[in-house]
Order: sequence, then C-alpha cells, then structure tokens
Amino acid sequence: MNNGSKKRVIKKAMPMIALRGLVVFPGEVVHFDAGREKSIAAIDEAMSETGKNLVFLAAQTDYETEDPQIGEIYNVGVVAEIRQTLRADGTNVRVLAEGLYRARAVIINNDGGYLTAEVKKYPEDKDMQFNPIESEAVMRAAKEAFEQYSEYVPRMPAQITDAVANASDPKALFEAITFNIVLTLEDRQELLEESCYELRLGMLMTMLTRETEVMLIERQLQEKVKARIDDSQREYYLREQLKVIQEQLGGAPMSTGDMDFMPFEDDDDYEEQIKALHLPAETEKKLLKENERYLKMPPMSQDAAVIRTYMDTVLELPWNERTEDNNDIANARKVLDDDHYGLEKVKDRIVENIAVRALQPDIKGQIICLAGPPGVGKTSIGKSIAAALGRKYVRVSLGGVRDESDIRGHRKTYVGAMPGRIISAIRQAGTSNPLIMLDEIDKLSSDMRGDPSAALLEVLDSEQNYAFRDHYIEVPFDLSNVLFITTANNTSAIDAPLLDRMEVIELSSYTAEEKFNIAREHLIPKQIKKHGLKASDLKIADGAVYSIIEYYTREAGVRSLERKIADICRKTAKLIVSGEKQRVSVTSRNIEEFLGHKKYIDSTVSKKDEVGLVNGLAWTSVGGVMLPMEAIIMDGKGTIETTGSLGDVMKESAKLAVSYVRTICRKYDIDPDFYKTKDIHIHAPEGATPKDGPSAGVTMATALVSALSGIPVRHDVAMTGEITLHGKVLPIGGLREKTMAAYKEGIKTVIIPKGNEGDLDEVDSAVKENVRIVLADKLSDVFDEALAAPRISGKTRKRQAPPSDKPADAEKTAVMR
Repeated sequence: MNNGSKKRVIKKAMPMIALRGLVVFPGEVVHFDAGREKSIAAIDEAMSETGKNLVFLAAQTDYETEDPQIGEIYNVGVVAEIRQTLRADGTNVRVLAEGLYRARAVIINNDGGYLTAEVKKYPEDKDMQFNPIESEAVMRAAKEAFEQYSEYVPRMPAQITDAVANASDPKALFEAITFNIVLTLEDRQELLEESCYELRLGMLMTMLTRETEVMLIERQLQEKVKARIDDSQREYYLREQLKVIQEQLGGAPMSTGDMDFMPFEDDDDYEEQIKALHLPAETEKKLLKENERYLKMPPMSQDAAVIRTYMDTVLELPWNERTEDNNDIANARKVLDDDHYGLEKVKDRIVENIAVRALQPDIKGQIICLAGPPGVGKTSIGKSIAAALGRKYVRVSLGGVRDESDIRGHRKTYVGAMPGRIISAIRQAGTSNPLIMLDEIDKLSSDMRGDPSAALLEVLDSEQNYAFRDHYIEVPFDLSNVLFITTANNTSAIDAPLLDRMEVIELSSYTAEEKFNIAREHLIPKQIKKHGLKASDLKIADGAVYSIIEYYTREAGVRSLERKIADICRKTAKLIVSGEKQRVSVTSRNIEEFLGHKKYIDSTVSKKDEVGLVNGLAWTSVGGVMLPMEAIIMDGKGTIETTGSLGDVMKESAKLAVSYVRTICRKYDIDPDFYKTKDIHIHAPEGATPKDGPSAGVTMATALVSALSGIPVRHDVAMTGEITLHGKVLPIGGLREKTMAAYKEGIKTVIIPKGNEGDLDEVDSAVKENVRIVLADKLSDVFDEALAAPRISGKTRKRQAPPSDKPADAEKTAVMR
C-alpha cells in the first residue's frame, strides 16, 4: 500500500464497533443489531453532537468471541455514517448505517466504556494501473463467472442480474456482485483490504468459480440420492405386487417367462359398484373413467389417494335410495299438533302438500321459507314435518356462510377438498328425498371468495336442481325430490332472486295465551324431564306461568320463557336433593322466590290521556313493538329538534308533519305563526335504539296537533302509517307484528292506513277479537279518532260513536272489528 504522503495525519479518535460475521464496504447500506454494552455505548457516542453520527466498523476475527480484544479485531474497516437507530427492546439497538470510506485503525483503545480508534483513510492503490483492454477482459470474465454462479442459486432476483450485466466500470461491477452474494468473512475482508478494483474482480472471480463448483457437486449429490430413493421405492412396490401375485397363485413359484405374460390386476370393486348402481349414462361413464385412471396409478401415490377418496364419496351417495312418503293427512296433522302449538299456516301448508302428493306422487318443487321473529319454532317444526311425512331430516346452518364453495364444494384436486353442504346433507341423510332444513338463510354473506346466495339459486330452483353439479363430485345429482325448508328472521335481507324461488310463510309472534299453552303442554314437561324430576316433584300453577310471561319475559317467541322454567327446575332440584323439600309448588305469590324481582312491571303505554304523547307502532326483526312519540312546544324561533336516534326518513316525516299542520292550524285553533315563534321538540324514547322508517308519520303529526292545540291524545289508541304533504295516509309493512304488539300492551284501538285493508287477513284472530281496527285514508280521520276531544273552529265537538257494521262512506273513516 502506498501512503501517497510522507506526513502521517492521525484523526481524532472515534467510536468503534466490532462486528460479528459482517464486513461492510464503502457505499454499502447495512442493517445490524447491537446488543453488547460497549457497542450500544459507541452508538450513543456517535449519535451525540460531538460524534457527528460517524463510527468505525471493523469485523472481529472470531464470531464466538463475546468481548474481543485489540488483537482479535481486523485493523482495516470502514468509517460509516449512522442514519437511523431503533431500540427494538430493552437490550438491543437496531442500526441502519452506510459505509463512507475505508480506513485503517492506527490505535485502538479498549480502556473506556466502549471501543475507540484513531483511524487513517485507507487510500486507493495508484501504482497498479490497468489499461482499458485489460479492464474490459477482467470485467467480462467476472460477469461470466457470476452468470455461471447464478444458475445454481435458486430464485436469483432479476434486478441483480440486470445490474451486473449493465455495469460499465470495475467499481460498479464489483459493488453489484459483492453487495448481493454470500461470501465468507475471510473472503470479504480480503476484498476490502485490496485497493485495486481490477485485482478485486480477479479475486472475486476466483471465489465465484469455487462456489459454483461446490454448488454443482451438491446438486449432483442430491440427484444421486433422489434417484436411489426412487429406485428403492420402485423396487419396494414391485416386490409387494409380486407377493400379491404369488398369493393369488397359491404360493406357486413364478418363472421369468410367466411374469412376462402375467397381466397386472387390481381390486375391481369400484367397477362392480358403479355398474350395480345403474347410474345415468353420463355419470357411469365419468366414474368408470376415474376408475381406469386409478387402476393405472401406484396404490400408495397421492393421486391414487385423491381418486380413492373421490370414488368412495360419490359411491356412498344415495343415488337410488329413497323413503316412501306417508300420505295420511290425519296422522300428519296429529304429529304436527303433538309437537307444536299454533303455527296453523305452516301445518295447513304441509297438510295441503301431503294431499297433493297423494293425488300426484311425482310433484316436485317444494321449497318453503318460514319467516318470523326468533323463538317461534321455525327450526324445530322442520323435524316435525319430516316425521309427519316419514322422511329423513337434515339441518344445514347457513348463518355466517360467506364462501360459495361451502354450497358447491371444492374441486377434488385441492388438498382437503370435500363436497358442499348440500351434497354432504344428502350423504348424511342416506336417501335422495330427505327434508333439508336450510336454517338462517337471511344470515348469508359474501366476500371475495364468492356469493353463496348465488350458488343457492340452482339448489332452490325446481327447474334446475334435477341436475345439480357439486364441484367435488363433478356429476349431476337430482335434488328435485328433496323438500327444502328455509328459515329467516328478515326476508328483506335475502337476495330478491333467491326469495323469488321460495314460498314465504310468515310466522307472527305468540300471544300470551299461546305462550301459556306452549309452556303448559310442551316446555314444562320437557324441562322437568331434562332436569331429572318427576311430574309429582314440581307443580307450576297457571297463575305462575302467566306471571312468568307477563313480568319476566318480553319476547316474540318462547326461548326466554323456557329458560325461566329451566331456572325453576334447577332450584327445585337443589331443594329436593338437599332434603329441604320433597315436592315444590310454584304459584304467582311465591314466583319471586325462584326468579327474583319482576323485570317488567310498568308498561310503556300511558294510563291517561296526555297532550303531545302518542302511541306509535314499529316493526323489528324480533316482532312488533310500541313506539311512543312525544312532542312539546316552547317559545323560540321556529327550531325543529328531533331526538331519540331517529334516522333520516323519520326526520323527513317530522318536517312533513310540521308543513301539514301549518295548512290546518286554523281548524284546530293553532297559532298560524307557530313555526316562527315556537320551538318544536319531537322525541322517541329509548334513545340508544336507532329508529327509522316512514310509518311514524301519522304518529308525529298527531303529536304535533295535540301539543300545539292542547288537545289530549287517547291513551288506548295506537297508530301507524306514512303521510304525504296533502295529508294522505299511505300503506306500511309489518302490520301483523305491529297489531300484535298493540294487543300485548292492552291497546283497544289501532289506526292503520286504508291501503292495508287487504293485509287484515294476516292479522292474528286474537287481535281481531280484542282490538278495534280503524282504517284511515286521510290524517283528518286519524285526528278524529285519536284526539280525546277534537276542537274545530273554536268549538268542542262531541265524539261520535263508532260506526256500525254497515259499510262506511268512502270519505269517512272505515272501521273493522
């Protein structure tokens, strides 16, 4: 090395880090972790104001040395700039640094808390000069060596090979190769200490050639080992086959000539099974072809296992198995009545289905959707229908299914492939005409893996499902004989094309009387048996059952009711087992001893006529509910305030109501300038529950008229309906659930839009018998019925008696009892 000057200039001592297994070159950006206390202290010093982010990096000679001494560190290293530090945890520091220039440590000091070194820049060798032709030759040889080296390195990035190929000078070529290949610590140190780039390339070419030869030998060894393993496996298979052949021949020895003409035979059970099923021509051809492929494969191969599993699955399907339907209508009705109370629409529909099958056994396309709130018996009645028909029953839960393959299955070539849920249900049932209950069909969702609702379109279409193709079995299977029954809480969440393929039967919430009968006939005996009690051990009086229904549960179905009965059974079991009592009697007087204090006491319905308070009705996915609406008037500037988590549609209904009341203000002695001088506040209680929809329009308008005029609203009246700017009352949905909610709250009169007159057939008979239904065509009809003492033009009008059974005039309020 030529110093190039007679005067040696020693720089000020700088922090030094001894690197393990790492040599850094000028221009190279590296990451490394520092965990030793001296290294972390050196980094902190370098990052200080006096350190200027500079540190001297040199490799230690032995990787295993924890605390290297001066003689165990290479003198030649690189001065680097620390760009970034990150303390990964309490002990380690992650460092990002870039090499600036080579340097030699003249003096290394290990006395302080970290290593320091006085360094001198390591100059380039000016004495060794190569002419351009020699440089070009060295570069070509180095590129060729790197190309050969790349052939044996798996997945060499294209940007690295491009950088090497496009390097135009020795320095760029050296950096493109050295920075991107793996070399030993000694080789990298040797390259670092060489000052001439042409000589560096020559050294690098030697290293690449050596590494290439080593990798070539490794590959040859791997190929030889693989060949030996393959030969061993082949020999093993042949020996096993030879044993089987000898066993088939009774152990007789075989000559070579005999083996030359001995045909290979494998188990032909699949072929026999396929032909015995008498399948359709297309299906039989497909299965026989798969069987031929299977026979040609090594029995222990992965492909053979895939085909074997596929054949077993397809042949296990009940291609020709079916149960005979029981067409006895009386028996079917008895089975349904014994298992479930109420649900008359479902029972009538099933009995009608059986009657039609008795006349036309080949009828197809039976797809029924049971829609209603939770807990009303939609799922459980499916098993009863299957028992009534004499069919096998399989339940498929669709809640949360978001992958199309769950319905259609996966291709058999995938690892772990299996049929979809429909074919799996058929396989589980063991017959080709079971009753399949598709539970919670409204809870389907979709994502990037497909839409299961779209996959069900073929399943639930009687014109297509006679040739349903599951992705796994790959042959058509006839689903037209299957009776599909689906359940849903909210049909609006079902895709329209899918909903169009089903006959929807709406199930309403249970009345208190229905719940009482269900509890008495089904729930109490079931829970007594489930808890190991006898009928004589526990007696629940009728009054106690009614108390549970009224004061401890508030639901559309009977699930909570059953849980409360189970609570009583558990406490009874404890009393009997502990010896405190021999038998328990539960009445309305001691019910609190078993279930605690009453949960529901005060009704949301006001007990007296009040100004600005109206009973509205709303629909939810769990049934109808009462929705009281309040309005108050205050002096102000005409601000309209709506609270109670109201949606945009309800807020628009409030504005409609205000605009309409302005047009009729003189009729009810309301100040015409109220919209300028009064602030209006409309509120719907239970503010944490979001509310939206247009059916609260009549409720808001009535509350506003009452609050502005001072006329009380009848507390025993509830209403629902959408309004227009001209005071028309438009039809709404969910009438059956809303009227049931009013009936449960003891409402005597319900005002509904005249446009919903045709929906009264769907209203429960108990509601019709106990609630007076008023049909309103205009808002004036609603006000006449709901306001306690309507005033018109300053005069108080006496309330008219309800109309008789005779048809009312088209312009008057129509009333139906």
